[in-house]
Amino acid sequence: MYYRKSSRGGTENCIDFDMLRQELSDFIVEGNEDRYQFTWPDKKESVLLANAPINKTLRPCREESVGRDGKFGGFDSENLYIEGDNLQVLKLLQETYLGKIKMIYIDPPYNTGNDFVYSDYFAQNVDKYLENSGQFDEEGNRMVQNTECNGRFHTDWLNMIYPRLKLAKDLLTDDGLILVSIGDVETSNLKKIMDEVWGETNFISQINIITGANQSGEGVLIQKNVEYCFIYAKNIAHVDIKRVDRTEEAWRNLNDAPTSLETRMDMGYTIYYNVKTNEMIPVFDYDKSQIHTNDVSKVYKDDINFIENGFVPIRPGKRNGKLHRWRWGIDTFEARKKEVKMFIGKNGYVPKFMQSGYNAPKNIQSFAGGVFDLKKLFGNQVPFEYPKGVALLKYLVSIATKSDSIILDFFSGSATTAQAVMQLNIEDAGNRKFIMVQFPEGTNEKSEAYKAGYKNICEIGKERIRRAGKQIKEETGADIDYGFRVLKCDSSNMKDVYYNPEEYQANMFNDLTDNIKEDRTAEDLLFQVMLDLGVELSSKIEEKDICGKKVFNVADGFLIACFDKEVTENVVIEIAKENPYYFVMRDSSMATDSVATNFEQIFKTYSPDTIRKVL
Repeated sequence: MYYRKSSRGGTENCIDFDMLRQELSDFIVEGNEDRYQFTWPDKKESVLLANAPINKTLRPCREESVGRDGKFGGFDSENLYIEGDNLQVLKLLQETYLGKIKMIYIDPPYNTGNDFVYSDYFAQNVDKYLENSGQFDEEGNRMVQNTECNGRFHTDWLNMIYPRLKLAKDLLTDDGLILVSIGDVETSNLKKIMDEVWGETNFISQINIITGANQSGEGVLIQKNVEYCFIYAKNIAHVDIKRVDRTEEAWRNLNDAPTSLETRMDMGYTIYYNVKTNEMIPVFDYDKSQIHTNDVSKVYKDDINFIENGFVPIRPGKRNGKLHRWRWGIDTFEARKKEVKMFIGKNGYVPKFMQSGYNAPKNIQSFAGGVFDLKKLFGNQVPFEYPKGVALLKYLVSIATKSDSIILDFFSGSATTAQAVMQLNIEDAGNRKFIMVQFPEGTNEKSEAYKAGYKNICEIGKERIRRAGKQIKEETGADIDYGFRVLKCDSSNMKDVYYNPEEYQANMFNDLTDNIKEDRTAEDLLFQVMLDLGVELSSKIEEKDICGKKVFNVADGFLIACFDKEVTENVVIEIAKENPYYFVMRDSSMATDSVATNFEQIFKTYSPDTIRKVL
């Protein structure tokens, strides 16, 4: 939808048929209508890229995974670490996590001139240019040094971020939030993209984060120590941002920012405070000429009786040349004086109170970067540049999620988000789960990370979560999920068996009896099935033996699968007796033609409601 000027005056809603056709098409749709819109070269190709199908899957990697207890090789964690191009991974997650993610946080590249490493292709002329200039890595991924002298400086960044944001939206719950960190260069462009993809009405706030970073001042006009975080809702009507407990904030002066209702209902009063007993007695100031001071030498005779008994008179004094009164009226003070505490200030005692209730989070926050967090885990040899701080991510997760939410970070970098989720679970006894997604981008051979043995960013992220989990467990001993399942994006498990008739040869038929690649394991097939059927990849997986065959039981019988060969009728019967919602096996697994013939009848007899799938 877009707005245009109406012939009757004002504006009217219109349908963008060009964009609608593009969304419904698998090829580029041409069209050009003058109207207010945000566009850039290759935008249609970027839309197409988000809609284009892929032939990929996720393969489990037990040897790099960590169990719930933090031990290597365990595979019972509900957290996920996925290696691969996040565009492909987001597409793979569409079926399984549609409407299930409560919070998405991303810290995408800030477009400062670093290499962009993608498998994204937008236009033939661009591909030709990159191919001719050799800007591909060994695996065919394009590598663009996106400096400002590049005529596509902003276009490359927009083409990268747009399809990923479009795919991410469908993953959020109806009350879900997406939070995107960004620097100065692409702030305005990101806002326009977010308004288009998520809807301008779903914009919640732009948080300004004071990082405290220092610059020398040489070569810059103004030092930059602020970053930004955009917050958008899936549906703002259903969003409830968690309030911040005021008791976590500083004590406030009793004469701070009073409102007329709080201070003008009665005359001013003096608080008489006994230093030894902490007793506080409010007394009306009937004499308006009385000097408002804590200086005992200047008090009036009415104060002498209190002073002789160990009391000190405390008054709010003057503000902007005028007599000022306390924030609370005398009745409120009497009712709440247990909340008041005396602090020693420059001019005597100052009464302060601890706020009760809750405040909405503020759009200006101060959080340091995450280098110190990494030093605590890795020592002085920090393997990652410009990491976000754990305190910042913990704060964002705390206001945007519930205790059992799923948090997705598909630019996970050093995996700060994962550590923040674990620490927050410790603090509020939560059971939040994280999904980290990171492209295995190689580290620079001259970097500290490479020297320390980390050949790509994923190795840094996984090791960071392992070390953070170990540290948290040693410090707290709490029973939370310290682990993560490692999954890696790879080509499909199924063979490419599409040939034209004239291409068939007699010696090919033996290879076509099984449509599954020879190097794929039973667990590889299981996770592809889980993706296809929308079963969460963190689901509980149990292995059991039935008549000598390995059988997977997922999510307490929701899915049962067997991929062994020579599966007999007895195996099928025993599985059917389990009454699973889904049952999956390989077509080539059936021991005899008789098993294939009786397969459907067996399930109709023992479990007619089970949905059967044969690979």
